[in-house]
Parts: sequence; structure tokens; C-alpha cells
Amino acid sequence: MKRNILGIAILFAILGLGSSDLCAQQQQQDTIVVARDGTAKYRTVQEAVESVRAFMDYTVTIYIKKGVYKEKVVIPSWVKNVELVGENAENTIITYDDHANINKMGTFRTYTVKVEGNAITFKNLTIENNAAPLGQAVALHTEGDQLTFINCRFLGNQDTIYTGAEKTRLLFTGCYIEGTTDFIFGPATALFENCEIYSKRDSYITAASTPKVAEYGYVFKNCKLTASSDVKKVYLGRPWRPYAATVFLNCEFGKHIRIEGWHNWGNPENEKTARYAEYGNTGEGANIEGRVKWSKQLTKKDAGQYTLQNIFKEGSVWIPSI
Repeated sequence: MKRNILGIAILFAILGLGSSDLCAQQQQQDTIVVARDGTAKYRTVQEAVESVRAFMDYTVTIYIKKGVYKEKVVIPSWVKNVELVGENAENTIITYDDHANINKMGTFRTYTVKVEGNAITFKNLTIENNAAPLGQAVALHTEGDQLTFINCRFLGNQDTIYTGAEKTRLLFTGCYIEGTTDFIFGPATALFENCEIYSKRDSYITAASTPKVAEYGYVFKNCKLTASSDVKKVYLGRPWRPYAATVFLNCEFGKHIRIEGWHNWGNPENEKTARYAEYGNTGEGANIEGRVKWSKQLTKKDAGQYTLQNIFKEGSVWIPSI
């Protein structure tokens, strides 16, 4: 009898293990579908995010059908290895309209999408804050590490994208980013490749707050800087914190870029510490003869150091999959 019981226990253990493996394989192939019109299991992006298991070691895709999703989306810190993929960038829109002066909300609660988790990818989506231009209004707020944004649009006015945590790494590739003042700001390390950066007002594009210990801050490679027809005087950046680091490499500058290039935010002391540089840029706004003396023109050798491997080596080298 004991032998029979032992044999049955072993059989159940084997069957249990096989069942577990099968479930894991099925989970790894999961695609969660969201449709605003009710034709899928979930009608909101937030509901789909909340259905994802915590701390996954496999990738789940949240496929978002065309539609306007008016909601504030938070991807919490226990969610990782998720791809949010829109049907197409122009017609798959996550939007909200908070701004800093609503009930004394302040900048950092105005986000439309907040990403706290790591290893998250966004593709073919629009993330928008369509609040009236009455104060800071963040569309994308990031705190997670190893975040990738592919063929996405970020629409807003002041403070469109907040890269909000030190030692985190972000890649934006083939994206469109628009705004008025300081519309890309924060302390993270971020690489922008083949993006269009569109200024809607005479103001400042970037306001990095790169920590002193970080080798890289914002890196723009092969980007196009454009503006509306009435915009004539735009700075590449100003330092939100003293050691702000921002570099433009092989970008095309429209004529709206000011001859000075950079601003010290009204504090001459920032000129001693801010790390602003350019290399190989073209276009009417790329003339370097009038640039502020405290910015730098890189050599070819210097510019060659701005590789994925070097930029994203914080802690461990991260090579994004795109």
C-alpha cells in the first residue's frame, strides 16, 4: 500500500510539473487586447495593465486598438517586461488634461502616463496632455529603468516629458515630441534617435537636471528640430540643475534655434558646471559662431563615444531591442 501511495504521489508531482510548464508557456504567449469600443476584454489601458502578473520574467504584449483613451495610466513598479503596442500612432491616443494650477496640483501629478516599472516598451502610440496652456502639464512621466519608446508621439505644451529618476535609462527612437517650455526635462539618461522635436513657442527645448555623477544626460542623435511658423527664438536647453548634460549630434536645426544655443537660467554659476555640447549639426540654426563660450564643440573622436553601449552602461550595459 505504501508503494502504491508513493507511486501515485510521484505521478501527481510529474503531472503537476507538466501542467505548470504548460501554463507558463501559455502565459508567455499572452497578448492582452484593449478596445475602447468594447470589442475586447478590456476597455481601458489601466484595466489591462492591472491584469498583468507581478515581476514577470517573460514578455506580455498589451495591444491597444485605435481609439481615444481618456485616462490617467500608471504602470506600477511591480510590472515589468511589458510591451504596450498601439494599432497606429496617429489614431491610438492616451490623453488627459490635468495641469499644475488645478487645485494646486503641482507639476508631478499632472501626468497622463506614469511609468514606474522597468523594462517597458511603448510602440505606435500617442501620449498626450491636452490641457490648456495654463501651467506645467506632463504627458509622460518616467521613473522606471530600461524604457523604450518606438514610433510614438508625445503631445503637450509646457513640460511634455518628465524623465524623472536618476540612474534610469530611456530610449526614444522615431518619435515626435512637441511642447513650449522645458518640454523635455529631468535627471534620467535618455537617448533620442531619429526623432522630431517640435517647438510651439519661443522658449527652451530641454531642462536637464543630470546628477553630477552621471556621465551622460540627454543625447540627441540624427534628430530634426522644427517649429511652428511664428516661432523664431528657441534655446536648445537651460540647466534645471547645475550639472545638466545635453548633447546634439548630427541633428538638423531649423532657423528657430537661437544663435547663442544655450541659456544659463539666469545664474552665471551654472556656466561653470553645465555640460552642453554639439557635433556635426546642420541647418540654418546650426551656425556655431555665436554659441555661448561655455558650451562645447565636440571633436569627431569625442562624438564617437556616444554609443548605445557607453550611454546605457549605468550598473550594467543595456542594449535595447528595437
